[in-house]
Amino acid sequence: MTVKMTSTELRATIALSSIMAMRMLGLFMILPVFALYAHDLPDVTPFLIGLAIGIYGLSQAILQIPFGMLSDHFGRKPIITIGLLIFIIGSIVAALSTSIIGIIIGRALQGAGAIAAALLALLADLTREEHRTKAMATIGSSIAMSFIIAFALGTVLNHWVGVPGIFWFTALLAIGGLLILHFIVPNPVNSHFHRDTEPVPTQFKRVLTDTQLLRLNFGIATLHFLLMALFIELPVALKAQLPTSQHWQVYLPVMIGAIAMIIPLIIFAEKRHHLKLVFVGAIGLLGVSQISFLYAHQDLTHIVFSLFLFFTAFNLLEASLPSLVSKIVRPESKGTAMGVYSTAQFMGAFLGGAGGGWLHHHYSMDIVFVVGATLASIWFLLAATMQQPHYLSSHLLNIGSVNEQEAKQLTQKLSNIIGVIEAVVIAEDGVAYLKVDKQSVDFAALEQFSVANV
Repeated sequence: MTVKMTSTELRATIALSSIMAMRMLGLFMILPVFALYAHDLPDVTPFLIGLAIGIYGLSQAILQIPFGMLSDHFGRKPIITIGLLIFIIGSIVAALSTSIIGIIIGRALQGAGAIAAALLALLADLTREEHRTKAMATIGSSIAMSFIIAFALGTVLNHWVGVPGIFWFTALLAIGGLLILHFIVPNPVNSHFHRDTEPVPTQFKRVLTDTQLLRLNFGIATLHFLLMALFIELPVALKAQLPTSQHWQVYLPVMIGAIAMIIPLIIFAEKRHHLKLVFVGAIGLLGVSQISFLYAHQDLTHIVFSLFLFFTAFNLLEASLPSLVSKIVRPESKGTAMGVYSTAQFMGAFLGGAGGGWLHHHYSMDIVFVVGATLASIWFLLAATMQQPHYLSSHLLNIGSVNEQEAKQLTQKLSNIIGVIEAVVIAEDGVAYLKVDKQSVDFAALEQFSVANV
């Protein structure tokens, strides 16, 4: 039987999850209130509002993979520290700015503190292979919770301290992250490359030419395009129906209701092997939400209904997409695939803010929703024609020091174990990267090859 996480692994997982959550909370809190604040700034346009909302995605997309690679050479904590300091500087610049250009610069700096890849690499350093998936899932859950909390907390803080105060609060959160990093997160005994969490340059071609993965990358970019474009107009439309201080009474119940709706759907999709059906259906619902928003401007009930459709689809797709990437990609290419996927996500956020603002500025917000419905339709067709995913899970084994010949022999032995569908042993890593069927795999047989059990 696999042993439980050690206290060090638990502390590292919880602490690093909290750092990631606080950073994402800071990025998302302004979404429900920024458009209202920005309308009173001098020389503002819908394009500049959208650019301010989405610009963090551009700098994040450009720098997240390089930051991860730098952490391999200069250490995880120093690179994460630099990233958090850049994030703090960006938050302060935005808080002090009285112009939209200043806020755009601040938001770009926030995104430039791109610590996600380095943080995941540090988590991999601090957890054993058999617990890596659980630790990464905890990070994912913390991001999801921060997203939900951000919409309610952002509107409440805006009532108390305004948008500049939210940026100051964001800086304080990042300072808290620095304290957690240096006083709670353990120092790794060994820090080395992990291809399950970090990109491998030689595998980019394979990942970028995989048509199944490209569909998912297009999907996550589209999803975040629609999210950012929505919040250029939605806060203004909502303000016409409800005082700003009460907007949290819309966002919080909608988010909780959406989460309650998707939990049984996720269970149904995974347990009954209907992931593609649920996934494609959620994309269809996303498109319906865009059409619904076209008619929602003048009625609070319609706005709430459209928002519920959107966030039900959004949260379901946000949860399903990483699972699909993991199921489709070769086991030794997971880190590369997730790096490309994250880059597509942040580029989608940038394009949604800047592109949505440009469309609104030159045409109308209705056109933004028409474009959104069109993108969702294209994604629907791409997803409907994708291959059925294999319901397999990634599994890692620490096999210790082996040479190339021993790695080949071990690959054959692991492949012969019941429930192991794919096995790749990388001698230089000392790790076996497996795809297994959890319903049938003989975990006891697998553990015989782990150095922890030798």
